[in-house]
Amino acid sequence: MAEKRQSHDAEFREGAVRIVTETGKTIAQVAENLGVKETTLGSWVARARRAGGDGTLGELEREELARLRRESVENRKRIKEVEMELPNLVVKPRA
Repeated sequence: MAEKRQSHDAEFREGAVRIVTETGKTIAQVAENLGVKETTLGSWVARARRAGGDGTLGELEREELARLRRESVENRKRIKEVEMELPNLVVKPRA
């Protein structure tokens, strides 16, 4: 009987690769712990290393970076607005 193929999303794959690269555990150990085939995890790790592995951002990291950049732009706008309003908010002492 044919074995059913498992499908893992990008977040799971990236996490599995990160476990291998950051903990120093073997591919076999991590594959067994996660319930995936050793050859499958090995191909994910190899693909990540070919793509630059540790130096490149995964999909989740790119999304978070884009979100943080948008927040940074908004925060800079708010700071500028507050700086422009600051002279109107300062209470001047009576003479």
